[in-house]
Amino acid sequence: MKGIILIGFMGAGKTTVGKLLSEKTGMEHIDFDDKIVEEIGMTIQEYFDLHGEAAFRERETNVLKRYLDHNQVVSTGGGIVMRPENRELLKQMAPVVYLQTKPEVFIPRLKHDHTTVRPLVVSKSPEEIKQVFEPRIPLYEESASIVVDTDERTPEEIVHEILENI
Repeated sequence: MKGIILIGFMGAGKTTVGKLLSEKTGMEHIDFDDKIVEEIGMTIQEYFDLHGEAAFRERETNVLKRYLDHNQVVSTGGGIVMRPENRELLKQMAPVVYLQTKPEVFIPRLKHDHTTVRPLVVSKSPEEIKQVFEPRIPLYEESASIVVDTDERTPEEIVHEILENI
C-alpha cells in the first residue's frame, strides 16, 4: 500500500487519525509539526515569533518534499495547502485525504487542546478562527483525492472510511 497523506484544518484530527491509520496499516506515522519542531529545536510558536510565517511555510515545503514517495501515514500541518507549490506536490501524492471538519466541531477542540500552541489561532475569537479557516476550504478540496467528513464521527469510523476508499 502506498502512503496516506492527511490534510485539514487545525483540530480536524489529523494526528489522532494518522496514529490510528498507522496501527491499522502497519505503516510508520509521521507528523509534520513534530518533524519541524525536532529540526528547528524550538516550538512552532517560537519559530513564528522569530522568523515569521513565510519562513515556517518554506520549512514545511522542505519537509513535504522529503516525504513525497514514502510509504507512511503523514499528518500534515493545517496550513500545508497555503503555498501553491505544496498543493502541486500534494496532487502528485496519492491518496491525499482531506479531513473535513466544521468550525463548530474544531473550535472547541482547539480551545481545549493545551498540548500545542497554534500560532495562527492563539488568542483569537471563534469568528477570527473562521476567517483563517474559510479561505483554506477550496485549497483543501483542490489538494485532496478523498474527502472524509469527520463531524460527529469517531476516529475509528473515519479510519474505516479512509481504508474503504483507498
